[in-house]
Amino acid sequence: MNQPSVCVTLRGRTSEEMISDAPKAIKMGADLLEVRLDFLWTTEEKIRTTKISDEGEKEKVEVLVNKLDFEEIDFRKEIERISSSIEAPILMVCRPQEQGGFFPSSEDERISVLRSAIGANPRWIDLEIDIPAQEREELVSLAEGGQTRVIASFHTLDGVPSTSDITKDISEAQEMGDIVKACYSTSDRKDALRIFEAALELKSTGHKYCLMGLGPGGDWARIHAPVLGQGLVYATTESGWHLAQQGRINASDLRMAWEVMEYS
Repeated sequence: MNQPSVCVTLRGRTSEEMISDAPKAIKMGADLLEVRLDFLWTTEEKIRTTKISDEGEKEKVEVLVNKLDFEEIDFRKEIERISSSIEAPILMVCRPQEQGGFFPSSEDERISVLRSAIGANPRWIDLEIDIPAQEREELVSLAEGGQTRVIASFHTLDGVPSTSDITKDISEAQEMGDIVKACYSTSDRKDALRIFEAALELKSTGHKYCLMGLGPGGDWARIHAPVLGQGLVYATTESGWHLAQQGRINASDLRMAWEVMEYS
């Protein structure tokens, strides 16, 4: 049984924070490090509040994500700093807001960020399948010229389609990249089961794919990725009970699960 590659999304909202998280991710078993360039246009603010109840005082911490203007970040300098400081294989991503990302400006400016990312010669680049055809063809050509592999991705916040629709979408996008990634927002375990079933059906096709959910049960397709024929699995260096509810998984826990279930 072939194990999928494990891609760990680096934590942090500055290049320094992402670079600092890289050694931890590698130690936890990462084969590939995902750099979310759109995070560079965000800052994090923690608000602490105290609630008084019959059980006493309880402190609650709420994290607010604030967005920066496009002009506030020298993205070329940040990309160069990240690519020159991390020796492990890198996947670069710049996710638009409509697909759950934080990039604050126009599609033209996002394309310029992706061009600079490809120019840094990462191992992988994530290019959404709905990027306008002409611009996407240009980016793919640049990537192929620099021997950067392409993830053809789509992310939806509108729930999970039927199993047949998922498999159809993956099949139709095969020619758009070296692997197709699809991520869906799950509201319950039935949603997660459809993702699981789709991955299982795709196993016999020979397609290259990565399916996952964000929400309840979203980690099923990650935990059982080796038996589902998945080529890539996303994990995090974060830990805590909240990850399972979000459909995410800690990289060390993922490796341990594969070992316990003898997926190696």
